[in-house]
Amino acid sequence: MSTASPFVLLPSSHARWHEQFASASELEKQLRAKIRGEVRFDAASKASYSTDSSNYRHIPIGLVIPHDELDVINTVAICRSFNAPILSRGAGTSLAGQCCNAAVILDFSKYMNKMGEVDPVGRTVHVQPGIVLDRVREAAEKHELTFAPDPATHSRCTLGGMIGNNSCGVHALMGGKTVDNIESLDLLLYDGTRLTVGPTTAAELENHIAAGGRIGGIYAELKRLRDSYANLVRAEFPRIPRRVSGFNLDELLPENGFNVARALVGSEGTCAIVLGATLRLMKSPQCRTLVGIGFEDIFIAADHVPQLLTHKPIGLEGMDGHLLDSLRKKHKLEEDLSLLPEGRGFLLIEFGADSQADADQQAHSLAAALKDLPAKPTCRIYNSDEAHRVWLIRESGLGATAFVPGQSMHWEGWEDAAVDPTQEGSYLRAIDALMREFNYTSPMYGHFGQGCVHMRFNFDFESESGVLAFRQFIDRAADIVVAHGGSLSGEHGDGQARAALLPKMYGPELMQAFREFKQLWDPDHRLNPSNLIDPHQPHEDLRLGADYKPWQPKTHFAYAENDGSFAAATLRCVGVGACRKQDAGTMCPSFMATGEELYSTRGRAHLLWELMQGEVLPDQWKNEQVRESLDLCLSCKACKSECPTSVDMATYKAEFLAHHYEHASRPLFHYAFGRIDRWARLASIAPGLVNAINNAPVIGSLMKSVLHIHPKRTMPRFARPFTRERRKSQPVTGKDVFLWADTFNNYFHPSTMRAAYSVLTDAGFRVGLPSQHLCCGRPLYDFGMLDTAKNYLLKILDALAPQLAAGTPIVVLEPSCASVFRDELTNLLPNDPRAAKLRDQTLLLSEFLVKHAPNYRPPQIDKKIIVHGHCHHHATMSMKDEMQILRATGADVQLLDSGCCGMAGPFGFEEDKYKISQTLGERVLLPSVRNNKDAIIVSDGFSCQEQITQNTAARPQHFAEVLARQDHRKQIPPHPDHESAIH
Repeated sequence: MSTASPFVLLPSSHARWHEQFASASELEKQLRAKIRGEVRFDAASKASYSTDSSNYRHIPIGLVIPHDELDVINTVAICRSFNAPILSRGAGTSLAGQCCNAAVILDFSKYMNKMGEVDPVGRTVHVQPGIVLDRVREAAEKHELTFAPDPATHSRCTLGGMIGNNSCGVHALMGGKTVDNIESLDLLLYDGTRLTVGPTTAAELENHIAAGGRIGGIYAELKRLRDSYANLVRAEFPRIPRRVSGFNLDELLPENGFNVARALVGSEGTCAIVLGATLRLMKSPQCRTLVGIGFEDIFIAADHVPQLLTHKPIGLEGMDGHLLDSLRKKHKLEEDLSLLPEGRGFLLIEFGADSQADADQQAHSLAAALKDLPAKPTCRIYNSDEAHRVWLIRESGLGATAFVPGQSMHWEGWEDAAVDPTQEGSYLRAIDALMREFNYTSPMYGHFGQGCVHMRFNFDFESESGVLAFRQFIDRAADIVVAHGGSLSGEHGDGQARAALLPKMYGPELMQAFREFKQLWDPDHRLNPSNLIDPHQPHEDLRLGADYKPWQPKTHFAYAENDGSFAAATLRCVGVGACRKQDAGTMCPSFMATGEELYSTRGRAHLLWELMQGEVLPDQWKNEQVRESLDLCLSCKACKSECPTSVDMATYKAEFLAHHYEHASRPLFHYAFGRIDRWARLASIAPGLVNAINNAPVIGSLMKSVLHIHPKRTMPRFARPFTRERRKSQPVTGKDVFLWADTFNNYFHPSTMRAAYSVLTDAGFRVGLPSQHLCCGRPLYDFGMLDTAKNYLLKILDALAPQLAAGTPIVVLEPSCASVFRDELTNLLPNDPRAAKLRDQTLLLSEFLVKHAPNYRPPQIDKKIIVHGHCHHHATMSMKDEMQILRATGADVQLLDSGCCGMAGPFGFEEDKYKISQTLGERVLLPSVRNNKDAIIVSDGFSCQEQITQNTAARPQHFAEVLARQDHRKQIPPHPDHESAIH
């Protein structure tokens, strides 16, 4: 690689962070007096909105979360009086930096997220800018319609953001980019002007001009622009499916209907604020069939795209073997990867039709045609379930390749250029040669059917030479794209990443046209300034930079995958926003309940990252705003598995709290629930008496008040521990197994221990039990009591020395306890070989039966079974084995996609968290329980069971109790711990 570079090092974000808007305090004051929504100029809000999913960082002036259009109008008016810049923002998942700026940010996603009724005849719907794409698609599908563009972030991206970036996605091949699906836009300009724009006839254009005023002047200037530059636009705009870069001046041409709305799509909030949009919907193929094709490499796959397009698919995606390698190294979607055909370059081709037979016929026709290709690709046609799993592989692309253990971080920066599909193979080979010259690596994946390929490179953003090499690389990559007649952006927009490169693509005359277009809408350059026009350079304002020197504090956890660095761990979040989805999975429960960025995994990760910089957020570990944000984290650990980069917020929370309360007093609540094992052991001496005291009206209320427990919560009832019971005789012969007596099941729900003991002995195993009181310390992590937690673990390792040495399987019934042994244990004690042994020997009952008792047959059950999986079960283990055994009972088994139950250990008992807890419980779990009164409710987590019993009439059972229900029905009576009051 040549080291010569025409570029110089420019300021990083760290060199600029202290720059402040001089009148911020007065601006905030006036906004608070006028805005009904939320106005935030605090450090935490600035920190969490300082970046998006890009390489850039700009500390905003402040944040406004408007309730309605009037709030937006008033915000703009007040900002205008201070000459303050404004940035419109949706989900903040942009990859080019257009969603962060030193401006007042308008976040539309929390409140301005409504939509009107779908018009099935006109095939339109009107939406507010904060509406999430999937909500629109769900409503449209009721009429067998859809909004065609569907980027991988469809579960959380907003329509306002899609309009700003001109988003595309898989099915843009079927229905075009966002620009092709906009009927009209309702706009607010920085000067206060309001107007609705769309296609404009010649007569309408003249009428607008004749009316005069600000709006007349806009239309007059638009007409002048069209007439001045029409021929140049026709000649120089790339005629490819994915030209996203630059302003859409082609939409002003007469042959395109002088469509002002579509001319503004992709302007990235630099011209106008979108208050609403009327979307064009199209017929949605109700039956679909997916075909996977494997080629020798991704270049050969790209060569065949034009030929495969002749089969008229509705989606054609590509991905290379490097993407699959990354997923395997991260142990993500491993079972799904087996669905792909052989090869190192893959194309996914989807067909759609009104009947499944028609869609299948198209797929089989393609498969037959492949046999004649000299490349001899492999092929597989998927059923609907398999297709869903394969699409998950493709959608994981960005996050899966950003952070891979043992590799350098891979960054955006040159991630979505597009060419004509006929040029795709040539373009990829040229980029690959450039990559090798610079010693860069990157996966290749994306929308191959439209020539748009996504990449992430191992750029070095932490040294001067690395930053300048990055700048040189993208400059030369832009030359390659232009030489292939392509667009610098094919989906993600220009932003700060590419705007400075636009002259290469368009030349000086069209750049002047762009400048005039921006000027007529926003003459003062106050809307998302320094984007597209007069942009900052792509190697400026980097989130890292050559001066990146984060604080490196000593930590309790090892963070082995991050070289022992907490700062590096917080850097794992690349902003894709998967934690902002609200319709499926578990991550992130507190965001699902509040819709609040500060309470999302991403928001917390950004706060912790900023804390390590010591710039915006003061006081290091003692920072109260960071503590408040983490306080609403339910420690569900879902982010560890559902986040594409495996951000582990439960661990980060425990780490932070451990330092936050170091040498400081803790709330009494921490000791009451963090040390619950001690109180349970004491209460077990006389559980009936303790239960009577806890539930006595006066004493119980006083205790709840002192411990800040919500008055509607009922204290769990203690019971005589199973470890003190007389147990049935065991087999004389048989393999040994050790049954862990966790605090929750032993001291509160001994029926579960009793059932598990019976299942194991009946299966022919000799069951060992602890001879002393042991506890994994699960609640300690919720409060950051990590020194105590470490002592608990060391005591366990000493006590279980014989079992660890013998390799005896250790069966754990409470998923949260199993997750301590499978996760926190080795993170706290990385150098103790016994910790790794305990991790590897720990099994849930279902895992043990599948692995060690292959001939086990569960009882036959002629009832419906509803299963709610514990968060930690989903996150650190798998529900597969439990579901396999339950289905072997012959029952109708349904696994709820219920996410977090909302109780989450002590979380749901706290008075200030009760509302969130109930909101989460009522999202899926509690209604499902109430609607299945005759079903067996299976829930293995103690907290989950408490949420159910405290809100319904159901008596949930542990998996072990279900297996023991026939032989031991009389031995497992309902216990008083299930007689809690119902609220």
